[in-house]
Amino acid sequence: MMNKTIQNAISEQIAREFSSGYLYLSMSAYFQSVNLPGCAQWMRIQYQEEVNHALKLFDYVHERQGHVSLQAIEQPKSKFRSALDVFEQALSHEQEVSGTINKLYALTQKENDYPTQIALQWFITEQVEEEKSAGAIVEQIKMIGDNKVALLMLDRQLGARSAK
Repeated sequence: MMNKTIQNAISEQIAREFSSGYLYLSMSAYFQSVNLPGCAQWMRIQYQEEVNHALKLFDYVHERQGHVSLQAIEQPKSKFRSALDVFEQALSHEQEVSGTINKLYALTQKENDYPTQIALQWFITEQVEEEKSAGAIVEQIKMIGDNKVALLMLDRQLGARSAK
């Protein structure tokens, strides 16, 4: 049986993951509106990944005979200034998610919940990848500056991303 403190903390993380997905879907909508379909596709895949992360935690709780308490998620931000602004916010968001995963892991250590520590290792590794990916795009957009042709080339490259 799963520890109630851990169970409740994972329920909160599930809400954060769904909220992350909603944010990325909003970012995708922004990119659609400014005619950057590759960036929109990249964000839509991020949306799908975040939903999958939430479901992975959801399934884990049930595998441990726990109960998930779904929580409300807030409306995501929908107005952005530029592609750089969106990706900087995405990077900042991923850093926040890494922090919440790390706090959840610390809680599992305090509660001696070894199975959940093992399950969270996947999320910790995933967050390193997420931060690296968003950070690289931020740096590329900074290099591009005001070069619209280069931005369109990056858009095409990002549009080639496929779901894992």
